Amino acid sequence: MSNDTQIHIVKYKTYFYVLLALLTFTSISVAITRIDLGNLAIVGAFMHLKYESRVFMAMIGLVIFVFLSVMIITFLDYGFKHY
Repeated sequence: MSNDTQIHIVKYKTYFYVLLALLTFTSISVAITRIDLGNLAIVGAFMHLKYESRVFMAMIGLVIFVFLSVMIITFLDYGFKHY
């Protein structure tokens, strides 16, 4: 393992593009709910968890738990690094 102490700097322009992409995809996901897609509606069904089975809800809960665990571990690692 190398001792990589190089700091990666990301430009604000990159964050702006990411924000723009997130806002665009959110707008598309909201707009698509107003369109009757027939058999293709399953492709546009993003967050209709209210009517799903308990097993599916448990899987979603597991994904959220794993995501939060990874985020916490990442921030703990970052917080205890010695430069």
